[in-house]
Amino acid sequence: MAAERTRRIDENGREKQGKEKLSRGFGLLALLGVILVLAGLVGLIYTGVATLTSMFLFGWLLLVGGLVGLLQAVQARKSNYFWLAVIVAAINLAAGFVILRRPEASAEALTMFAALLFLTGGVFRLAGALVVRGANFVLTLVQGAFGVLLGILVLWSWPGSSQYVIGTFFSLALLFDGLSLVALGMGARRILGLVRDDDGATAAATAPEAASAAREAADKRSVEDQEQSNN
Repeated sequence: MAAERTRRIDENGREKQGKEKLSRGFGLLALLGVILVLAGLVGLIYTGVATLTSMFLFGWLLLVGGLVGLLQAVQARKSNYFWLAVIVAAINLAAGFVILRRPEASAEALTMFAALLFLTGGVFRLAGALVVRGANFVLTLVQGAFGVLLGILVLWSWPGSSQYVIGTFFSLALLFDGLSLVALGMGARRILGLVRDDDGATAAATAPEAASAAREAADKRSVEDQEQSNN
């Protein structure tokens, strides 16, 4: 009986430590979300700095991706896709080098590409909404009109718009990702708190029963010892 109680105490202790580790992990996740939210807000204020920062990050990512791709191509040089992998890695390296050397010109080119993407995507959405006229006709129509309007506005003020468009999108992505991480971390910590409360209530409810069982076992052992002594 005592061994079983000790085992249960050890299991409860390990379970409590595991829940505490999970709680700390979700707390760190929420803290990371707060940092991303602050970075997104700062980026929305200083869009020019956010644009240059995003271009430098993009350039370094291309360089690292090109180096990794080149190493993988060398390791798999006997495969049929060796030269294709080398060409893709070389393009990534060249693009990353150009972006790091000319971040302003790269931002202008990327801004024009994004504007054309918004414009063509909006036109296709409008055409699809008018042709299909499905259940989401109004929503698709609004999305298409918004894409066309955004593409026209960016192209209308290009290349001046390249100073803030990329930084604004990058900052908004950081902001929404941070908010989702904060919501995930705080929600998970709240659920863990409810689970701990339920475990505490269950333990408090079963404690009198365990104490009664222990007393009965002790009384039984005392009776058996007294009978043995009489014999």
